[in-house]
Amino acid sequence: MNKVLVIEDEQSLLEMIQFNLELEGYSVSTINSGREALAMKNQLDNYNLVILDVMLPEVSGLDICRAFREVSTVPIIFISAKGNTIDRIAGLKLGANDYLPKPFDLEEFILRCSILVQPTKKQVAIPSEIKIGNYRVLPASFEVENSVSGEKQELSKREMELIQLFFSRKDEVVSRDEILNTLWTNDQFPTGRTIDNYILSFRKLFEEDPKNPQFFHSIRGVGYKFTLLD
Repeated sequence: MNKVLVIEDEQSLLEMIQFNLELEGYSVSTINSGREALAMKNQLDNYNLVILDVMLPEVSGLDICRAFREVSTVPIIFISAKGNTIDRIAGLKLGANDYLPKPFDLEEFILRCSILVQPTKKQVAIPSEIKIGNYRVLPASFEVENSVSGEKQELSKREMELIQLFFSRKDEVVSRDEILNTLWTNDQFPTGRTIDNYILSFRKLFEEDPKNPQFFHSIRGVGYKFTLLD
């Protein structure tokens, strides 16, 4: 059973989160103050996920995340009434895996939790070419070749990194924040719209019908899923 630590001072929200996570089969522990949360710093190995409010009494969620990251890599989801880009970037830079503004959709929240508690898989080796429909992606040369016409075009470094990330996580939902945290580290965070534009570009290139994609799927409110057809 996956164990979740929820750190939230708003009692009604805390109870709602606990109730719904327990319905999904999680074992849930709760904390309602920042100081009490810091006292859990050396017990994080007992948990598979931490849900952390940003605005807590006594000690802020940002300071708690910083302290937790000194000792643990346990997945952390920030929840906060402060949901602008600057706040999201600040949370992700501290090592959080995801950031969900309040009020949030419960179904989306549960999905984000399930993504982060999935068992870590062995790293997937990137092959010398990745076949997507009628195209061959060639990571070594940053090229895409049409296997029918033989025409080639170059991809940018970021486009190739995105394709490799999707390939390594094919058939899995990958959140926007995970993509940001993986590929846009430190000072170069785009908005979610920037990633959407990359996906639109991939659909125009790889999909026969970009409006009904077979490979690059959007998962509303969460992120994307890359699928390769047999």
